[in-house]
Amino acid sequence: MPYRWTSDTDLELTPHRSLPPQGFAAVILTFFTLAMIPLTAFLGTVALWGLLPFALLATWGLWWGLRRSYADGLITEQLRIGEAETLLTREGPRDSHAEWRCNTYWVRVTDHETGGPVPHYLTLSGNGREVEIGAFLSEDERKRLGPELRAAFRRT
Repeated sequence: MPYRWTSDTDLELTPHRSLPPQGFAAVILTFFTLAMIPLTAFLGTVALWGLLPFALLATWGLWWGLRRSYADGLITEQLRIGEAETLLTREGPRDSHAEWRCNTYWVRVTDHETGGPVPHYLTLSGNGREVEIGAFLSEDERKRLGPELRAAFRRT
């Protein structure tokens, strides 16, 4: 699961990574190898030097796109449910930081089954604000997380 309870009242959420670093290297190497196969017909000709920059540019474009996608997915959300105060922090890509605090007694967990941007849109509300939690989770993961959050708030 892309989320885990580190204690009864502390939750960490991170997006699922479908391409680990070893897979990233394998994709780039495979793409480069497959891009070079057609160029073997031009070995020993001047045309090779005209086509080679395009193959290298395509490989660089794939590398850059995958690295950018990976960097954009560096998101961490932490929820700490205290007796007096609940704190939700979100660390995002390119040093973005957001925080939400509320008296634990007033926190409401809402599962918007329909009507949200995605099915089973999870929010925490209190202190005059409503904030989303686990925007990057799949629908099934949000369905599972909702009852777990309600149970955690009932325990405090």
